[in-house]
Amino acid sequence: MTLLIEDYGLIGNNATAALVGLNGSIDWLCFPRFDSAACFAAILGSPENGHWSVAPRAAQPKVTRRYREGTLVLETEFSIPEGTAVVVDCMHRRGEHQDVVRLVRGVHGRVPMEMELVIRFEYGTVVPWVSRMEDGRMCAVAGPDRMMFATPIELRGEDLKTRAQFDVEEGQTVPFILTWSRSFSPTPASPDAATVVEHVTHAWEKWSSKHTPKGPYKEAVLRSLLTLKALTHHETGGIVAAATTSLPEQIGGSRNWDYRFCWLRDAAYTLYALLESGFTEEARAWRDWLLRAVAGSPDQMQIMYGLAGERRLTEFDLSELPGYEGSQPVRVGNAASEQLQLDVYGEILDSAYLARRKGMPVTEASWNLSRAAVNHLETIWTKPDDGIWEIRGPRRHFVHSKVMVWVAVDRAVRIMQEFGGDGPLERWIRLRRDIHEEVCRLGFSRELNSFVQYYGSKELDANLLLLSLVGFLPPADPRIVGTIAAIEKTLLQDGFVARYNTRSAVDGLPGDEGVFLACSFWLADNYVLQGRDDEARALFERLLGLRNDVGLLSEEYDPKEHRQLGNFPQAFSHLALINSAHNLSPELESKPAHHRSHW
Repeated sequence: MTLLIEDYGLIGNNATAALVGLNGSIDWLCFPRFDSAACFAAILGSPENGHWSVAPRAAQPKVTRRYREGTLVLETEFSIPEGTAVVVDCMHRRGEHQDVVRLVRGVHGRVPMEMELVIRFEYGTVVPWVSRMEDGRMCAVAGPDRMMFATPIELRGEDLKTRAQFDVEEGQTVPFILTWSRSFSPTPASPDAATVVEHVTHAWEKWSSKHTPKGPYKEAVLRSLLTLKALTHHETGGIVAAATTSLPEQIGGSRNWDYRFCWLRDAAYTLYALLESGFTEEARAWRDWLLRAVAGSPDQMQIMYGLAGERRLTEFDLSELPGYEGSQPVRVGNAASEQLQLDVYGEILDSAYLARRKGMPVTEASWNLSRAAVNHLETIWTKPDDGIWEIRGPRRHFVHSKVMVWVAVDRAVRIMQEFGGDGPLERWIRLRRDIHEEVCRLGFSRELNSFVQYYGSKELDANLLLLSLVGFLPPADPRIVGTIAAIEKTLLQDGFVARYNTRSAVDGLPGDEGVFLACSFWLADNYVLQGRDDEARALFERLLGLRNDVGLLSEEYDPKEHRQLGNFPQAFSHLALINSAHNLSPELESKPAHHRSHW
């Protein structure tokens, strides 16, 4: 039986991550990076495509789970009439070697357990050659990849799988260690499993202690921050949008994308969330990743990059995998990296301004890069683009894109005015005014009393909720009030916000999708700006109720089937949660102050 997306928990080691199901099965894992080929791909196919399950030999055990407080160490408790056992899961790094550690601990009684390990490299397609090592470990090799498996229990091979059955009693602990390394590198020793778990627990607790809890939603914020940290690469500082590829936005549909890359659209939201939460080191690493990634000619700036700033993210389909609940195609890479999205310039300049405002050290090179980006925008801002949602249809003059061009120019002007910096100040002030006037003239429909998706359109778009959040117009402006009312009327589904009308002609893909969680948090932010605090809090707490049992959110939610949709867990959703929680917390700045402009 296929698990729901929200039935998974996340473990990781800041190089890659794994999804662990309520049934005790790890169904997704890539080595050595988030964007590497999966060795467990069952979530996009079947157990034959790779998984690792450890669970009771019993039908429908009672299952509860939790993270150790302030950590990414997952504990899944299985209870049956004969007793209770807990499976403790975590991941670790030792130089270039990486470990998945699973401890089975008996809580009371005697619990019969079973284990099945199916390693399939290259997204579930390559069966490795398995042999026994001199130290007793099992070794699976295929091409550049090697997996070593250690446990004291007896193993047996059946049907190209590794299986075991064992009992665990109260007070007993049975360890399992799966270690990845390059097949051509020296063989690493096997660590002590219990020691690894305690080391990993302590490391996460130490990291979490930097967060000073504030506000009524401090626990939800910390779990989201931990998730964001889990999606961060320890060497590059890059933060992937999600740990997975091709989890569908509609079950059975084709909106299945690879999100294991770093989007510039997340830039300012990430910096704001990290800085307001006290994680200046991570914020600096993300800012430095941004500067390295976009360095070069401004006309070659992409909307997303690889973990180390790679630009070539060629998209292709994996026809060998049937997809999650039959949702095809399964995609690797992302062709949207080749799109023109004018909003990314605004996000980069907004990040630069926020970094200055928060006192982060800056260099002359970073301002030169920002200035070159705005100079380039002067030549292209009147062009249509593909928009923030990467719609695979014709290019349009999207209102949000034009607003974010305005943001880019506005932030450049404010950097010069507030912090100094060489540049054509008066020319950019006039450009800022011209863009603002054009958007207000061509992007607003008097008939709808609302801004619209693109010039001349009668369709709405949830990204219009960002207009007041980025300071384009004050929240009390009648055009903003009208836009929010129109979005409430046309884009709300069961009280949550859809991105746009997917059945409109602008969208080049068939089918529908769930409501977009980040957009729903944006609506709550707008309520805060308008002084509608009770409505903001009610919506925010409904959104909190959509998290799974361990506090994780995917990209979207299906209000009809009451299930999460899209790649999981989704950084954008957790970023929006963090920022909305800050906006609702009186102990913090009550509004995203770095977004306020000349209201």
